[in-house]
Amino acid sequence: MERVRVLVVDDSALVRKLMSTMLACDPAIEVVGTAADPLIAREKIKQLNPHVLTLDVEMPRMDGLTFLENLMRLRPMPVVMVSSLTVEGADVTLRALELGAVDFFAKPDSDLASRFGESAQEICHKVKMAATTRPRARTAVRKLDVPPRLSADAVLPRAQTAGTRGGSPLIAVGASTGGTEAVRVLLEAMPPDAPPILVTQHIPAAFSGPFAARMDRCSAMRVCEARDGQPIQSGHVYIAPGSHHLLVMWDGARYVCRLHDGPAVNRHKPSVDVLFRSLAASAGAATVAVLLTGMGDDGARGLLELHQAGATTLVQDEESSVVWGMPGSAWKLGAASEMQPLDHIAARLLALTRQTHVSATSA
Repeated sequence: MERVRVLVVDDSALVRKLMSTMLACDPAIEVVGTAADPLIAREKIKQLNPHVLTLDVEMPRMDGLTFLENLMRLRPMPVVMVSSLTVEGADVTLRALELGAVDFFAKPDSDLASRFGESAQEICHKVKMAATTRPRARTAVRKLDVPPRLSADAVLPRAQTAGTRGGSPLIAVGASTGGTEAVRVLLEAMPPDAPPILVTQHIPAAFSGPFAARMDRCSAMRVCEARDGQPIQSGHVYIAPGSHHLLVMWDGARYVCRLHDGPAVNRHKPSVDVLFRSLAASAGAATVAVLLTGMGDDGARGLLELHQAGATTLVQDEESSVVWGMPGSAWKLGAASEMQPLDHIAARLLALTRQTHVSATSA
């Protein structure tokens, strides 16, 4: 069984050593080399032929973004960006995802070595996932020890009946790996008066605010990081903070955002399953939901609950997904009414919300 060959690129000798040691924790990964800057990395890629590159954002002689852009043009390969948990780091990392990076690893604010075990688990998982984004066969590998996996029950019990209150349609979006770009493509195609959109994207707390601001600049809709108790209005997009689950509740007169600081669900906080379950209970058939690209299966069971509550449900197709884990799991469960390529999803969501609104007003 061939191991995932990784080249670690970082200007810090300490970080190169720590990253190499963390990756070596997984027997399915082999660190074939390290490089202190992009020019050295360029030669080592030719010599060592790695499967995956971990790339620091801030590099000497050539910055990480310039190197990434050149790499994706001349020799496309899976890249996991390594960045700091800062607003500046978030902006650069989001740009790296636009340029073709598969995923990113956010270094903890405190000493990386002090959170070695937790960080090792995360970076190993991301590197192995990145390797699967290329068209090559992969066999199962032994995983590191992982924390218990909780369902949406840990945050919100499943409602016995589905709710449909406001009548006006709501759009719900779930995404993970590759999702920052998929969400951008979707929002860029939305008109300013589109129905309200709720988004749960797996993202660290320090990144969700800059991500929302970036989406606001590229969308005709108003995009914000959701706040607890915030009224949900047409023409607005509400992105789950990276530190809380996002739920939609009916407060007696309107839909509002609710933030929940509960445990991680499916090892994610925010969790797509939590958002979808809350909508199944509060909005039911007034919801149109889509599950975009992402690793794992968070959102698949929530999408099924929405489908069973009468909502219209879609998934992104495999060809346009960076990783067809979440949408693929939902499709296999029978949770989606249809499958669409990414560049068709916005138009389809708008058409379906119009149908939903007509059905609600004529009922």
